[in-house]
Amino acid sequence: MNIRRLLLALVAFLLISGCTNGEELNGGQVEETENGASQDEPNISDPNGEQLGENEEETKDEVEEDVKEESEKKDEKEEPKIATPKEAANEIVTAFSEKDMKKVASFVHPSKGVRFSPYAYVDVEDDVVFTAEQVKEAMSEDTVYTWGVFDGKGNPIEKTFAEYYERFIYDEDFANAEEVAVDERLGHGNTLDNTGEVYPEATVVEFYFSGFNPDFAGMDWRSLRLVLEEEDGQWYLVGVVHDEWTI
Repeated sequence: MNIRRLLLALVAFLLISGCTNGEELNGGQVEETENGASQDEPNISDPNGEQLGENEEETKDEVEEDVKEESEKKDEKEEPKIATPKEAANEIVTAFSEKDMKKVASFVHPSKGVRFSPYAYVDVEDDVVFTAEQVKEAMSEDTVYTWGVFDGKGNPIEKTFAEYYERFIYDEDFANAEEVAVDERLGHGNTLDNTGEVYPEATVVEFYFSGFNPDFAGMDWRSLRLVLEEEDGQWYLVGVVHDEWTI
């Protein structure tokens, strides 16, 4: 009888001990899990100070990337591509007619600049060459340049850009020219035309008037030739050649 009671007491003791150890183990696991979750939580905050998960951060980056791509596509649509030299020349002559030098400057060749020739003969030594930045501010500049010499007289052409523009660039309404030709000379005078030699890789677009006063029998013709070169799919202005009847 005593032995039986002793065995029952021993069994009860073992059961009580096992339950106590199980609770301790479970409690430790819960605490460890809670601590582990606390340690593994990403420390990412949104602009309002709330925690963001990794997926939420990726979604935010994707949205920002989509907005950037849409903006780039919009910019491309707002900048029309100039497919032909004639289209580029039309844009430039229109800009000249409006005295929009910033627009003209956007076509100037980035490394060669643009050379201005008052007559058909292009003088690579003495003709004035402007960079795009100079073209932008040209109309407001009061610097006097020597652009060449007057036909027949031999006097130097000393003018500001604005004065030169009135006499040797847009002395007629070339945006509404009587004829326009690509790589074909329309105006013929006594001055040697060496445009093809100076610009062998270029395309020349000519805006031409055959004359204005019938009494002059066509001797008052005028031409403006825009010399364009293609680079990386873009047409750039490298020369502005004015021409007229010369002695």
